[in-house]
Amino acid sequence: MTGRLEGRVAVVTGGARGIGRAIAEGFAREGARVCVADLDGGECDQVAAAIGRGAFGQALDVTRMESIRDLVAAAEGRAGGIDILVNNAAVFDMAPIVEITEESYDRVFAVNVKGLLFTLQAVARSMIARGRGGKIINMASQAGRRGEALVAVYCASKAAVISITQSAGLGLIRHGINVNGISPGVVDTPMWDEVDALFARYEGLPPGEKKRRVGEAVPLGRMGRPEDHVGCAVFLASGESDYVVAQTYNVDGGNWMS
Repeated sequence: MTGRLEGRVAVVTGGARGIGRAIAEGFAREGARVCVADLDGGECDQVAAAIGRGAFGQALDVTRMESIRDLVAAAEGRAGGIDILVNNAAVFDMAPIVEITEESYDRVFAVNVKGLLFTLQAVARSMIARGRGGKIINMASQAGRRGEALVAVYCASKAAVISITQSAGLGLIRHGINVNGISPGVVDTPMWDEVDALFARYEGLPPGEKKRRVGEAVPLGRMGRPEDHVGCAVFLASGESDYVVAQTYNVDGGNWMS
């Protein structure tokens, strides 16, 4: 029995760990050849080797246009083109409104918004030139659905991801490219350990306490796991989602309804 992504080539940014790695592994199980793209090229190669099935690694810094172009060229050269893009690379920061720094703002928006947009653009151009359409999946967040007192910049960056998904979805569907998004909730990844440490600093909580509280507050009863997002990603990458355009799906255990 063939997988739902048999014969497809998928690029996953931020693919060396967390949600990105889980999606890369899930795509490979469904028959895709996966390009694992992340900052550390050596780590990408290790993950690709563990995945097997023709997976390969590619160093990527989404804040550098040259690096984005190199990613597309590598995927075209090694695999013949890109059928699926998962725009997953992201960073987090937080601070009270009166303490937000220009440096923090620039870093978060450079990765989460500018990097995502121009990676999408470069891959979309490649897909259009190839003439076979494709699927682009942008990773948003429940933080993009609402404001949070300590998380203004990150929330704004993920709200921008949802908006870009809508605009790109409408602009690219005429080329046979479906652009959609996934909005995770609180997910137990190494990034959330960093988030917990920041909440401990700003809310005076002991380490691990914020993580425990947010997990208990999820209607399903626990924090998400990276693998919880694979099913939605496979659906959006497959032919089953051909009539889905410009949507962002909540995969968050019931935290947000929209």
